[in-house]
Amino acid sequence: MDIEDLRTFVEVAHAGGISPAAVRLGISKSMVSRRLIRLEEELGVQLLARSTRGAALTEAGATFRDHAARICAEIDVAKETILPTGDLRGRLRIAVPVTFGPTHFAPMLAELARRHPQLQIQTCYSDRFVDLIAEGYDCAIRVGYLEDSNLVARRVGPIHGKLVASPGYVAAHGSPETPEELGGHEALMQGTEAWQLMDGDRIVTVRPQGRFKADNGLALLAAAVAGLGIAYLPDWLTHEYVAAGALVQVMKRYPPPPAGAYVIRPPGQHPARKIRVLIELLIEFCNKPPDGGAVSA
Repeated sequence: MDIEDLRTFVEVAHAGGISPAAVRLGISKSMVSRRLIRLEEELGVQLLARSTRGAALTEAGATFRDHAARICAEIDVAKETILPTGDLRGRLRIAVPVTFGPTHFAPMLAELARRHPQLQIQTCYSDRFVDLIAEGYDCAIRVGYLEDSNLVARRVGPIHGKLVASPGYVAAHGSPETPEELGGHEALMQGTEAWQLMDGDRIVTVRPQGRFKADNGLALLAAAVAGLGIAYLPDWLTHEYVAAGALVQVMKRYPPPPAGAYVIRPPGQHPARKIRVLIELLIEFCNKPPDGGAVSA
């Protein structure tokens, strides 16, 4: 039984069809179909029910999927144990936030590719929280505060942020001095999130209100510079604007607690070595002093 046929079947099962699996694998749909037919002939059972609408797992296919996924994972671990220490091969699919990814994480991923020329890196830049398992990602880089989940998270670096507003907004509406006063101001938010602030050693949670919302940090930054309200943004987005006087820090007595940058992966006892190497590289870069390109600008 060909391991590539097994991998192709697992990818089709996770992707929900032949076409998306072909895109993920970087091969033609006809190649995917041939591999699936070959695997079904080898097993003597039909794994997929094909129609004009696509392909769905049969009962046998649903049963075989989990076994095939475990076999592929075990083979990956076995191959990694015998490869030379510095040699990485295969494919690494990573989901990265678009707000910070192209400017801050893309150079790190380029360095990973430079150090490991046999490694194929596929990166998806999006601020939505992708489903790693359903969409076939090896891992994701996420920033901020993590919600509870069954995923495995590894912190790779700090993220410092502050509350900022334009001088024009402060001149027109004043600057809040306490968490209670913050409720009377226009907040620029991603949704209905709560903001955490430090009162000495104590964390205070506030739920700001505002009419301008966006799921992208750059959009919130633009709104803050335009004088629409107060934004809670990481330093790496705001430091140039603060230095130029286009934004000013507010609520200095109640700074946000440091957040973090994390690598998230699906649960499993043995993370792939390519993910471990990625984590080590991100820790190396993210914990440099600010003038050396650290995440915590």
